[in-house]
Amino acid sequence: MKTFSLNKGLVALWYPFIFGFYLCCAPALARNTLRLSISQQQSQVNGTVRDGTSPLSGVSISVKGQQKMVVSDFDGKYVITASPDDILIFTYVGFKTATIPVAGRSVINIKMQEDATALQEVKINAGYYSVKQSERTGSIARITAKDIETQPVTNVLATMQGRMAGVNITQTTGVPGGGFDIKIRGQNSIRSDGNSPLYIIDGVPYASDPIGYNQTSSTFPTVTSPLNSINPDTIESIEILKDADATAIYGSRGANGVVLITTKKGKAGKTTFNITASCGVGTVTKFIKLMNTQQYLAMRKQAFINDGITEYNPWDYDINGTWDQNRYTDWQKELLGGTSQINDLQGTVSGGSENTQFLVSGNYHTESTVFAGDFLYKKGGSQINLNHRSEDNKFRLTFSGGYNAQNNDQPAFDFTYDARSLPPNAPPLYDADGNLNWENGTWDNPLRNLNAKFESKTNDLIANTVLSYELLPGLVLKSSFGYTDLSTAETRTAPSSVYNPAYNITSATSAIYLNNTDRSSWIVEPQINWEKDLGSGKLGVLLGATFQSQTTTRLFQSGNGFSSNSLIYNLASANNVNVLLSDETHYKYQAFFGRINYNWQQRYILNLTARRDGSSRFGPGNQFADFGAIGVAWLFSNESFLKDNSWFSFGKIRSSYGTTGNDQIGDYQFLNTYTTSAVAYNGNIGLQPTRLYNSNFGWETNKKLEMALELGFLHDRIFATVAWYQNRSSNQLVGVPLPGTTGFTVLQSNLDATVENTGLELTLRTSNFNTGNFNWITSINLTFARNKLLHFPALESSPYNQQYRIGQPLNIELLYKYKGINPQTGVYEFEDTNSDGRISFPEDQQTVVDLNPKYYGGIQNGLSFKRWKLDFLFQFVKQKNRSYPMGFAGQMSNQPNRVTNSWQEPGDNASYQIYTAGNNNAAVTADYLYTKSDASITDASFIRLKNISLSYDLPLKNTQCKIMLQSQNLLTFTSYKDGDPEFTSYGFLPPLKVITAGVQLTF
Repeated sequence: MKTFSLNKGLVALWYPFIFGFYLCCAPALARNTLRLSISQQQSQVNGTVRDGTSPLSGVSISVKGQQKMVVSDFDGKYVITASPDDILIFTYVGFKTATIPVAGRSVINIKMQEDATALQEVKINAGYYSVKQSERTGSIARITAKDIETQPVTNVLATMQGRMAGVNITQTTGVPGGGFDIKIRGQNSIRSDGNSPLYIIDGVPYASDPIGYNQTSSTFPTVTSPLNSINPDTIESIEILKDADATAIYGSRGANGVVLITTKKGKAGKTTFNITASCGVGTVTKFIKLMNTQQYLAMRKQAFINDGITEYNPWDYDINGTWDQNRYTDWQKELLGGTSQINDLQGTVSGGSENTQFLVSGNYHTESTVFAGDFLYKKGGSQINLNHRSEDNKFRLTFSGGYNAQNNDQPAFDFTYDARSLPPNAPPLYDADGNLNWENGTWDNPLRNLNAKFESKTNDLIANTVLSYELLPGLVLKSSFGYTDLSTAETRTAPSSVYNPAYNITSATSAIYLNNTDRSSWIVEPQINWEKDLGSGKLGVLLGATFQSQTTTRLFQSGNGFSSNSLIYNLASANNVNVLLSDETHYKYQAFFGRINYNWQQRYILNLTARRDGSSRFGPGNQFADFGAIGVAWLFSNESFLKDNSWFSFGKIRSSYGTTGNDQIGDYQFLNTYTTSAVAYNGNIGLQPTRLYNSNFGWETNKKLEMALELGFLHDRIFATVAWYQNRSSNQLVGVPLPGTTGFTVLQSNLDATVENTGLELTLRTSNFNTGNFNWITSINLTFARNKLLHFPALESSPYNQQYRIGQPLNIELLYKYKGINPQTGVYEFEDTNSDGRISFPEDQQTVVDLNPKYYGGIQNGLSFKRWKLDFLFQFVKQKNRSYPMGFAGQMSNQPNRVTNSWQEPGDNASYQIYTAGNNNAAVTADYLYTKSDASITDASFIRLKNISLSYDLPLKNTQCKIMLQSQNLLTFTSYKDGDPEFTSYGFLPPLKVITAGVQLTF
């Protein structure tokens, strides 16, 4: 009690002091309390983020010190809740991070500045994992939607032409729906069909094996490719994995590189609608300069004089007076000079919350041809994407699906050969009544082939779902489920109406060829990923498995002998029906893979990858193989003696070595296989063997080595990469010849041959100007590549002895050695290599000519000024190729106008030999040898304005409106005289020059 009373007394002594303190400090406390109350009040802050010329979508806006974050929409607008004293942080890839105090404002508009240094922090897709650009140990090239959207193309491979070091892409035809050829760091396999890369779309392998058949796809030099089903407008980025460090995790399928395609995803923010419409035209890039009528008739008449013939034959209609001697038709313009009409419509709806985002898009494309006639290529599809994460960020779901349909209607025959060979005074195409003109049966009207049609319909579905859950901090379980389904139906007709009526051909000769191919596959890939900070470093471990199954059914048929051409599509009406091929194949594949990555102090990086693959395409005991790689990198710019350097901003040395494989040999190649003999015995159709069993059939192996140096200067405004690589592919999967007494010509086996690809890749990116209103970025890539056959046992005695040479590239020609024109006879002469007194095959056809590009690359510039943007790309290639074969000069076929410089009389110093109408056997033979000699090889190097795009953003309120003008293959600079230098395949349409105009609305 005393204690309690004492305490009460002590407290009472303090009352006067407490009261006095309150009287003195109450005003200040009140003011602080009020200020604290105001500072804790939350209000909405909104605004627009721009890059100085246009709105920026996808910018992350967060409140400093808080977990709160929003993303700007397609208009660059954002809304976030913040207190007056808060600080907003704006971050976006490729731009400097901006820190802006709210300072009581409700509207904050910001213009972000580009930052080349930030590009090193971009995370790029490496397949099963992602890695910062600055920390990758492998060789990965990348383009994004920003590069793709400037190009008016329909094939995914066209988007990469000239933009990536080490990636050589050639267009194979200018016909709508045609294909492209791609080689990543050269040709590894002796088999031409064994060099395709692996395509992965949103984590799902996409089979690139041709789906066409050579008797139905006669419009194209190569059969139909499924890659046309991929819509470039839906692609967010494309990564090319090239070296062992990047590709070994894909094991047996990574020998020829990996193409990773990531489709666009939805972004958080208000629901946004995007509509893009464009239309354009396409024309042939370049024609051959041919003789006009006067030059042609002079050549023909001189040919008869040279042959000693004084009277023309009845069938020489062009010079015997049957055809008009004064008529002139430019057949290239007549048959190939049409204008292709191109139309595109694309629509996208996207949006969502911070936890769930969606995107739905649709597209439709139509394209006519430059050929005469009414033909149309149609392509349409849709895409859907859904991303979701739980409130605690532990569970994530991603779904992506795409469906595309193609309908291609083309002439069954290419008009290119007729356009280049028809006499310039040939009759008109139509008579006075508008019917096909046969000129009394004196010629085969080229438009007769319009009656023969090629039609193709393809439907393609690809879908993928990825589920992941974070069990513990840094420990994530993930599984991917993918499915693809593709079906195509092709027909090519050859009706009797394609023949000259003078031949009296009936519909009994009419024929149709049909191809039905269906391919479906599923894949499941469970994975576990663990990341942990260990001491001064960071450890990452990835383990996973792959289970894949693919089924392909093919039915190739033909029918002929119809009572009427109107029944040609009814196979039951044919007198003869043949099943050319009918099969169903199953491909099963499984693998286990892993990756260990350790990054110590952001300076030293070690990356180990491994994969054990199993494929049903190989025999017992050879179905499984192990592949792996090691990659290392030293970021020496993070060393203490360089870290604060004012002019040197980035430096890295990286290297890798490892093995990958190849199983692109088709199914059941190691088994005894049989086919129907088409011969009946006792009423039953018999079987006959087609392939011998080989249990030793195994994997091709590719060993890859690379060393590279990456340098950045002036905050990476100048950034350069130098990479050297060496790939050696061995254990080649080819046919080994067998004696004819076995009943078989070859045995599918592994050949102990080795192919080497070496090269030097150079890239340079410079930020030339980076101001508020004007920005200019230049990117250059250059590749020097060398392909060589190192080893081929018993090459001299093999069927390949006139195709390959040890120490030479695979893509060579063995040719006669051209000596010149005999000044007395005017006939081409060639070197007698073996000195036996005659020019013979193969003894004298031994001159090696390399047709691989010596170097290739591209120079890209991107400029922006206020609301204007200009992007253009020059592609260049240093190469040799064949001149276009036209046959001997003097026959009833047109010639290039340069052939006017031909031998006339003894002593002439001419470029081309004597004209002949076909009676000078020595000249005819010499012309054939000429096409097989090194004289037919010419410089086909070129510089091409591959792509140019100009756009302007209209200053509209609440709506983003962009007007675009784009072109592909606009200008070509070359010394090649026989048309387009990129594509010189005999008798097929070259690539087209395309110009389009469009508008894009976003609201």
